[in-house]
Amino acid sequence: MFPQLALDLIAGLTPPEHEVSIIEEEYEDINLDAECDLVGLSCMTANAPRAYWLSQEFKKKGKTVIMGGVHPTILPDEALRYADSVVIGEAEGVWSLLLDDFQNGRLQKKYHNPCPPLEKYVPVRRRKGLRKGLFRVVPVMTTRGCPYDCDFCCVHDIYGATVRHVPVANIVRYMVDSGGRIFMFLDDNIMGDRRYAKELFEATKPLKIQWVGQGSLSFVHDAELLRLARESGCAGLFFGLESISENRLGRMRKSIHKIEDVQAAIQKLRSTGIYSYASLVFGFDEDTPQTFPETLEFLNKNKVGSASVNILTPYPGTQIYRQFKEEGRIFTDDWKYYNHSTVVFRPRNVTPLELLAGRIWVRSEFTKISAVIKRLPFHRAHPLMHVAINMACRRSCRDWARDFPRVALELSRLEGQAPKEGSSAEGYRYEDFIPK
Repeated sequence: MFPQLALDLIAGLTPPEHEVSIIEEEYEDINLDAECDLVGLSCMTANAPRAYWLSQEFKKKGKTVIMGGVHPTILPDEALRYADSVVIGEAEGVWSLLLDDFQNGRLQKKYHNPCPPLEKYVPVRRRKGLRKGLFRVVPVMTTRGCPYDCDFCCVHDIYGATVRHVPVANIVRYMVDSGGRIFMFLDDNIMGDRRYAKELFEATKPLKIQWVGQGSLSFVHDAELLRLARESGCAGLFFGLESISENRLGRMRKSIHKIEDVQAAIQKLRSTGIYSYASLVFGFDEDTPQTFPETLEFLNKNKVGSASVNILTPYPGTQIYRQFKEEGRIFTDDWKYYNHSTVVFRPRNVTPLELLAGRIWVRSEFTKISAVIKRLPFHRAHPLMHVAINMACRRSCRDWARDFPRVALELSRLEGQAPKEGSSAEGYRYEDFIPK
């Protein structure tokens, strides 16, 4: 894992006369009795219930609480039931105003600057003693905004439709100031603006860094961009394949619609020595029981290095959430289940438990030691990355399979398929629901 960028950005935006402490609960415990004047909580949908509880606990101790992040941005009025104020969207453009209002006793309920400029350099505030994960990765983001409006994604609603860039000089300065050698670009598509990407890669070549990022596979057709990415230190690319259904790829407005073109792009990426990490989603209306083995076959056939295998999650604020709500297919709004690995809706062509088990099965089969070793010769440039990522995924698969009966019982109760009392998890064996 790697540190989240939002907390460092807010620390950098805070005037130096203020003392800032950053706590990531993933790494360290939260002290509810800490001496502070202002508490800021950032959360996504799955951990919103935890953030709401923390907010209430801090307020009981007389603290003023600000909430921000993806979930409070989409549902600010819900967040305001627990916090004193909410930052909607990006902190740039509102954070200094919020601090000034707080100091002068006029804190507003909501702060929102839809498309703040990104030209101002935000300095790095070093954190002592923070683990940076296995690869000591430093996160960095160069762009905001997305021109697309995919039905299962809320990025368009959070950052706007206009793509804005951080000046390349500021990115280079940030990298140098961070002292890091390995970076992760958190942009949804680091190659989205090819002119900007080429300028960025040219500027970072002298730094002799390594980086990974997210991007569209279509960039492999731009020979100059592909060369510059590799020369600037690109070690791996996380790309949103999402589905092997051509119908679904077309509906998601993917730049590559044909599966044979996707296969060719993966092969070209691999030939340059850039590690391939695919993102897949199960649960679309096009998916059937056959989708699971067909997807596994595709991944193995194309020697994809690693894969993030997820369950379609209809996040609030997305088109697909509204569609499923209108169709009566969502059976819980308990946000803790909105985590990419739990089913919260009724799929079209499989049952919720078949979807839950099918996702675990694909990931388990794909990360078998024999399968990982079989793909290793095709990723000789990054053997440690290949083995480490796949083994970490395999460990999580064992946990999910072991926990399947309990989760399956919970979901069956939420869906109304099992009584709330008296039923047993023993009746939900993982082996009974995996693809045959």
